[in-house]
Amino acid sequence: MNQERVFKVLLGPHISEKATVLAEKKGQFVFKVATDATKLEIKKAVESLFNVKVDSVTTLNVQGKTKRTVRGLGKRNDWKKAIIALQPGQDLDFTSSAE
Repeated sequence: MNQERVFKVLLGPHISEKATVLAEKKGQFVFKVATDATKLEIKKAVESLFNVKVDSVTTLNVQGKTKRTVRGLGKRNDWKKAIIALQPGQDLDFTSSAE
C-alpha cells in the first residue's frame, strides 16, 4: 500500500468517552476512516503508520444525524468508524511521529 493511500484511509483518531474506555481496558483504538476503506486496507495502514501488529479490525458505518437549523432540516455527513484491536504486548502511541 502506498503512503498516499495510507493517509486517505485513516482520517484520524476518534476521541470519545467510549473510545477512551476501550483504550484503557481492552487495548483497542478507534479511528475515523474513509467510507470506501476495507478492513484489510485499514489493518495495513495502521501497521505501516504506527509499526504495530493488528489483531483484528471491526468497522461500522455511523449515520449522520438530522438536525434542525434556521433554514429547515439539515443532515450531518455519514462516516465510518474502525475499532482496532492490537496483539498482546503492543501499544499505540499517537505522540510519536511516523517514520
